[in-house]
Amino acid sequence: MIDKLAASVEEALQGTPDGATVLIGGFGTAGIPDALIDGLIAQGARDLTVVNNNAGNGEAGLAALLKAGRVRKIICSFPRQADSFVFDGLYRAGKIELELVPQGNLAERIRAAGAGIGAFFCPTGYGTELAAGRETRVIDGKHYVLELPIHGDLALIKAERGDRWGNLTFRKAARNFGPVMAMAAKTTVATVHEVAELGTLDPEAIVTPGIFVSRVVKIDRTATQAGGFKKKEVA
Repeated sequence: MIDKLAASVEEALQGTPDGATVLIGGFGTAGIPDALIDGLIAQGARDLTVVNNNAGNGEAGLAALLKAGRVRKIICSFPRQADSFVFDGLYRAGKIELELVPQGNLAERIRAAGAGIGAFFCPTGYGTELAAGRETRVIDGKHYVLELPIHGDLALIKAERGDRWGNLTFRKAARNFGPVMAMAAKTTVATVHEVAELGTLDPEAIVTPGIFVSRVVKIDRTATQAGGFKKKEVA
């Protein structure tokens, strides 16, 4: 019997190795899997490469992971915001590496990894510092830059509902990078607020099929409070 439900965040993240590339869903503060990030901090993996649209907000979630000194490199589109002071301090001190990627390119590089695409050419960034040292090509009179896929060892995503097979639905903007990240990682862990009985999720509403999901853990909507998380046992 296929059952991907984990009893706790701790169980879902066990075995995460040092040096892993971790794809973390979220767009600003929408859809950030805070409980899984807190769990990763508690799990202890170090020297991580993190892929996210941003570089953390305030001191919680992704910013807390950076502050804990667990991240060697971050690949993102918007590293600086009004409250991205944790990343800013680490970067200015030379304690973290940044790979800046335009947002559309970031999404497509992740999608390419999940689709098995070896590389692709994109015009975004041509003629800028982002294209320095990169292969370029003229196609039909237009300049393009070679982009490589971004594969993950682990993807952490926040979904709304899921079943024991790992089929997932999302809530509005919380969907963002989650579906493509689930496809691009060797192991995908998703939190859900509701575990649905098998067969009750409308097939037309399932965004991420269970084939792309390794573990599902149910959490309370108030799971991330005061920088920590409360484990929720799965019935």
